Amino acid sequence: MAKSYVKKLSSTLMDAITDKDPLVQEQVYNALCALGESQPELTLSACQEHLRQQEKLAHPHRTMILKAMEAVVSSHLGRLDQSTAKAVILLASNEMTKVKELVGDWQQAASSVLVAVGRRFINEVMEELLGKFVPGVLPHCCVVQTLASLSVSNAFGTVPFLPAILSTLLPMLGLAKQDATRAVFCCALQSFSESTLEYLANLDQAPDPTVRKDAFSSDIFSAYEVLFTQWLQSREAKLRLAVVQALGPMSHLLPNEKLEEQLPKLIPGVLSLYKKHAEAVHVSKSLGQILEASVSVGSRTLEVQLDALLAALHAQICVPVELSSPSVVSNQKEVLRCFTVLACCAPDRLLAFLLPKLDTSHERIRVGTLQVLRHTINAAAAQMEVKKPFILSSMRLPLLDTNNKVKRAVVQVISAMAHHGYLEQPGGKVMVEYIVQQCALGPELEKSESPGPGGEDPAPDSVRSISVSTLYLLSSTVDRMDRVLWPYLLEFLTPAPFTQALSPLCRSLAHLALKRREAGADTFLIQYDGNANLPSPYAITTRLLVMSASPYLGDGRGAASLRLLSILHHDVHPQLGQHWRATLGRLVELLDEHTAETLAQEEWEDKLLTFLQDTLTIVSDNMWVCQLSLEMCKQLPCYTGTPREKMFLYKCIGSVLAAVSSKDVVRKRLQELLEAARYQEEAERQGLAACFGICAVSHLDDTLAQLADFVRSDVFRKSIGIFSLFKDRNENEVEKVKSALVLCYGHVAARAPRELVLARAESDILCNMFQYFNSKDPTLKLCLVQSVRMVSHALCSSPQASAFHCAQKAELVAQMMELIKAEPLDALRTPLRKEAMAACAYLVSLEPALEEQMRADVARGCLHSILALPPEPAGDGTSGLEALHMDTARSLEGLLMGLLRRDLTPRGLQVMVEHLIPWIKSPRGHERERALGVSACLLRFSLEHLHVSALVPFHNLGLLVGLFSPRCADLRPATRQEAVGCVHSLLYLQLGYEGFARDYRDDVAERLLALRDGLVHPDPAVLFHTCHSVAQIIGKRLPPDQLISLLLTLFESLGDPDKNCARAAAVMINCLLKERGAVLLEKVPEIVSVLRSKLQEPLEEHVLKAAQHSVYLLACQHCAAVVTSLLGSPLPFDSVTCTLWRALAVSPGLTAQVLELLLEKMCRDVPFKESRPFLLSSAPGRVATVLPLAATSALLEVLACPAAGPAVLERYADLFAGLLLRLSCSVGVQLPRSLQAKDRRGAGTPPATRALEPCSLAVDALQAMLLRAGSEEVVKLVEREGGWELLRTSEGHEEGVARLASAMAKHAGPRLPLAMKALVSTQSCVYEVQRVTSTAFLAELLRSNVAKDLLLLESLLDNLAARQKDASASVRRLVLRGLANVATGSPDKVRAHSPQLLSAMIAGLDDADEPHGPVVLEAMEGLARLLALLEPGELRSVLLHVAIRIRPFFDSENAELRRAAFGLFGHLHRACHGDCEDVFLEQAVGGLAPLLLHLRDPQAPVVSACRFALRMCGPNLECAELEAAFQKHLQEGRGPHLGEFFNVATKHLMHRFPDALGRLLSTSLFYFKSPWEGVRAAAPMLVGFLVLHADSESTPQVDLEQLLAALQLLLKDPAPAVRMSAAEALGRLVKFA
Repeated sequence: MAKSYVKKLSSTLMDAITDKDPLVQEQVYNALCALGESQPELTLSACQEHLRQQEKLAHPHRTMILKAMEAVVSSHLGRLDQSTAKAVILLASNEMTKVKELVGDWQQAASSVLVAVGRRFINEVMEELLGKFVPGVLPHCCVVQTLASLSVSNAFGTVPFLPAILSTLLPMLGLAKQDATRAVFCCALQSFSESTLEYLANLDQAPDPTVRKDAFSSDIFSAYEVLFTQWLQSREAKLRLAVVQALGPMSHLLPNEKLEEQLPKLIPGVLSLYKKHAEAVHVSKSLGQILEASVSVGSRTLEVQLDALLAALHAQICVPVELSSPSVVSNQKEVLRCFTVLACCAPDRLLAFLLPKLDTSHERIRVGTLQVLRHTINAAAAQMEVKKPFILSSMRLPLLDTNNKVKRAVVQVISAMAHHGYLEQPGGKVMVEYIVQQCALGPELEKSESPGPGGEDPAPDSVRSISVSTLYLLSSTVDRMDRVLWPYLLEFLTPAPFTQALSPLCRSLAHLALKRREAGADTFLIQYDGNANLPSPYAITTRLLVMSASPYLGDGRGAASLRLLSILHHDVHPQLGQHWRATLGRLVELLDEHTAETLAQEEWEDKLLTFLQDTLTIVSDNMWVCQLSLEMCKQLPCYTGTPREKMFLYKCIGSVLAAVSSKDVVRKRLQELLEAARYQEEAERQGLAACFGICAVSHLDDTLAQLADFVRSDVFRKSIGIFSLFKDRNENEVEKVKSALVLCYGHVAARAPRELVLARAESDILCNMFQYFNSKDPTLKLCLVQSVRMVSHALCSSPQASAFHCAQKAELVAQMMELIKAEPLDALRTPLRKEAMAACAYLVSLEPALEEQMRADVARGCLHSILALPPEPAGDGTSGLEALHMDTARSLEGLLMGLLRRDLTPRGLQVMVEHLIPWIKSPRGHERERALGVSACLLRFSLEHLHVSALVPFHNLGLLVGLFSPRCADLRPATRQEAVGCVHSLLYLQLGYEGFARDYRDDVAERLLALRDGLVHPDPAVLFHTCHSVAQIIGKRLPPDQLISLLLTLFESLGDPDKNCARAAAVMINCLLKERGAVLLEKVPEIVSVLRSKLQEPLEEHVLKAAQHSVYLLACQHCAAVVTSLLGSPLPFDSVTCTLWRALAVSPGLTAQVLELLLEKMCRDVPFKESRPFLLSSAPGRVATVLPLAATSALLEVLACPAAGPAVLERYADLFAGLLLRLSCSVGVQLPRSLQAKDRRGAGTPPATRALEPCSLAVDALQAMLLRAGSEEVVKLVEREGGWELLRTSEGHEEGVARLASAMAKHAGPRLPLAMKALVSTQSCVYEVQRVTSTAFLAELLRSNVAKDLLLLESLLDNLAARQKDASASVRRLVLRGLANVATGSPDKVRAHSPQLLSAMIAGLDDADEPHGPVVLEAMEGLARLLALLEPGELRSVLLHVAIRIRPFFDSENAELRRAAFGLFGHLHRACHGDCEDVFLEQAVGGLAPLLLHLRDPQAPVVSACRFALRMCGPNLECAELEAAFQKHLQEGRGPHLGEFFNVATKHLMHRFPDALGRLLSTSLFYFKSPWEGVRAAAPMLVGFLVLHADSESTPQVDLEQLLAALQLLLKDPAPAVRMSAAEALGRLVKFA
């Protein structure tokens, strides 16, 4: 039985292997392999028989079967008996040689079978193969290939046969005429040679250790002669490559004398192939093997071939390497291997060839030569030892090459040299210098050529990065290099060309110094004896300190420099050790904590200068300090291209000169600086001035004297003096010198001791600056104002400033104003305005006081210069231009505050504000914003400096408040906030003038600050409400005598170009009239008349108030007539009509009457009429009637008025029910044709405020009603859930009603009883849409606990039960939904009403109108929700009925029904725990197959329901393992691997229910015809795992014939996944074999 079954199963699988889908073929192959795992011999036998019988089976399919046989043989080689092996060998041999033509995959598969069997049965395989390897007859190519493969896979078993094979093979070489056949023979000879070499290399493990090379030499030589002399000359490239690949390993087996004899021909022959083949890796590999063989036999003829060899190999190494081409990379490696052989046997000849190549300028030749040289230095170190000087001298020209690829190669060669002691030789330091030069390459110097066909992108291994790494490795890892590098590397610290190399130099030097210190070196690390080129300690200190000013440039050179400086402290000065270690350590830590973006540059430089000054204090050696200053001055030219470092060096020089005690030295150094400075550079001028300023701290007189001497010198005469050296300097250059001198005076004044500056300010400083004010040079002008600002600040900050009389003050201010006025108004480009205004601010505070007219001119001129500028660029305030704008504005404020300080009275304040009025009322927003900012600053300043000695009136308070208060509604948020701040300051100024203390806080005025924060957002309602509040505060604190002036000023603001400010003025006027109108009674009629006259013009909202009031009065007397008249207005209502409607909602009493009338008119008339839009239309359309439509529109306008709230609350229930039902009748309803035509015409009628669409109108009215009644949360919740949009559509109307009901239950519970009462009356309504809407609303109420809390549950259940027989299926469905909602809203009441609820649901399952309709679906879903809340005893009578009733829906075409049925099945199982388990066990087992298979349902919700049902079934199956598997694999959110899950589940299922196998299989067979591909694919998979885990006792339950037949049919399924699953299942059936 087993044999026939395996045969049949194998036959079925092999028939299926012809499937067109590759994945199916792969699965069939796996099934065959699985069958072979169980029954290898029977499977192999079946495969043999199938291949013999199916002679016409296509080659690809025969290939798959042979591959399966190979897999079975490889896995069970030890279990095969000899007879089976022989049968397999015979079959594979026949398959391999069945056709003479080469059929690659097929014959290769057969050959692989033979090779696999040959690993154990080598004799049998050899017997079969040698039987087809007859002398004198050309064998099949695959026979030769198989012999070659056998020799590789089983060398020990094959080599003993090689003499016989070779003796047969050699005569056949002459018979091979085709190139393909010859290539096969070449590959075989290569494999035979390699296996022989492996055998000879491992004789200790070989079965016959007596085998020697001589046994093969003669035969191999014979084959060699054919290959080399005949086949190598072929025109076929593939054959030539095959030949040369064979010649390599064959050369090791040639007789020594024959190899020596053949080398003169062999090597040239192989080298000639380089010209014939683009991919030369095989040629190079074979050449390397030949060279190794020739060297191993001590060949003397090799020397004759060296020149040709070296030339050819060198040409190969010069081929550009492409990393994307592995063959080229491999060829390079093989070529270098050849050079290694030659270097070991002929080093002199090799170097004589290579080194001259270094003198060429060709990039590829030089790079290739350097590559070989580096490889030779590493690989043949012993042979190169005596050649070191020669090699070093040959590097002279490559060191001068500027090509980046050559540079990288040179650096790599130097690295190799360092590891082998070359750099210790004479000339080694040149190599070190070269490395340092490459470390100093900057980005602009390291630009490589664009990558071409032979070049790689240099970025990843740039010359500098390689050099930096190499330098550090040489200093840290290479032994004996410290003697070469220390102290030699110190010579590169100070020269400017090596600036970019400073960081790696410092790191290497620090490592070397620490190593020397640990080794116990002398106290001084730097020994200057015999090292004249070493930089001095002063030079090292200066260089490292200055370069630390930009610490993050150059790979973090700041930290590296400071660390090295700390290590060399004793060499700099013996007394600096403790201080430098502590201070420099903290500075390095600071750098580590920051980045280039976060480190404050000025603070960092100050710390370095402080460190320098502390160092000078500790040393206290004037000679040492003088020498340091000299060195610093010498290094100035080194920083010409680095302005920041040069400026810092100037500051260092100033600090050092301040510490010098010799005045002569100071004067001399300053003179040298003045003469050598490069005045054209701004950084130079700034640095020079800073230097003079710092020096003046200790040497003020000498500094001023030196500046005076320089000014009096011939520097400004072009023909003599200093300009005799610079005859080409023009006038512009002279101006730059003047600029530097002026800056020097400013910095001297700013830095020098204050007590000394006053005496010299005018005589020695200002007098030397005045002569340059006539210059037109912009640089000089800026330097002038900066210096004047510094001098003025120095004068003001002096303790004796109050007694100082500045005679030149007015002239200086005038000069500053001239410069300010000369600046362009189109942009702010320079800090001149800022500096000039800052200077004026300091000057204003000095005595004598400026005249009033001059103060006014200064204020107006500066305001115009700044406020008239275009808007500043938007940004975050961090860019340079934005910072300049901000700083300039601060300077303007400081100047104006200085002017105001001279007259801190109401009059003085008004004078300053009058200068600002044109800007405050400017039509340009940015000008208003700037003006309000300045005003707020001035008012705060006035308040802070207010000193009232007697009670005086603030006579212009009303005028000022009226000017600023309308700006609370300006279009710009900043302007609005500043305006409130101005009013706040004015009110406190008034309190101050009334006598209140400065620290007094008024509660009313303080409310303005809270209002100011709310003005950020531009919401008009917020703005004008805030303006009203501001007006209220003003009204409470404004003196009565100021009210008139305030109102007059506000009336003027009604014409403000900013509409918001005009409206704010109106709001404030109305508020003030309301709050303080009693004193202006006679003015009220005039004001109202003016507002009413605006009614005929384009009106603002505040002007319409009068008209609204009139309508209100009229409606109080004739409400019904007004309502009827307004309802007769044309639809849609225009803006005026809508305004009048809203006027009726002013008082609650009137609003209640209007609502009652509109509700009656909306509900009394029919909502729509049936009408066919076209004559041939089958379905009638619905057209809205006019009167209810107009009433709805009017209701919307009235409800939109906030004052209607109380009236709406009074009529809440009627309004809600009426509008909800009106909405239900408006869905899908069209406008009458007359209104549609009017809507299309549109022109000539007043604009409508809303689009006239019946349904949207009803929705908007319902929303407005809820909002007005205080149910905002209801509206918001429905909006968030999309309910309002759903209410507008026919498809989503029910869901929209449900979401509305849910929101009402959540946020408007107390309103529900009356609303429900109003809706219950619609049970007998003639319109189905209204019954559906009311039922949906009532049903949803039961979902909330509010129905129970408000005692509405009983009445709701009774009302819904009464609708259960409604003619509308939608109503019946909603009734079931509502009854099921009790489980959610009132779960504790479910048991009390269980009979009523269960009977309703079961009746729904049996709905007669639509057995597979939505009512049945609702019943199943409702039952699922109720079951969990009922006791098992209450369910016993219905469980079985329900379970049987829902089974047909498991395979329903409706996915929703399937989902609900599976879900309910799961809920039934969850509910029946306990007493009902026995009843439901059969149901659980019977439903397992559908549940498992529908895990591959095409609908995700169905799959989720199946997961749930299976998890619920688990406990009822009484199998803990199965339950745990369900829980583990079927959790939501986890995507189980179906095969893995089926494997686990069926394993436990068959263990627990072995008798259920037959039923599960038959059920699964039913699903073989499922319409869903996924289910069809899952069914055979389930079958396979059931069979896999069934025990032997269950075998009678399996109808194998039926199962095989069904699976055979599935193998023809159109879906590849199904066929794959069927093939997999067939593989499982091997269990029954």
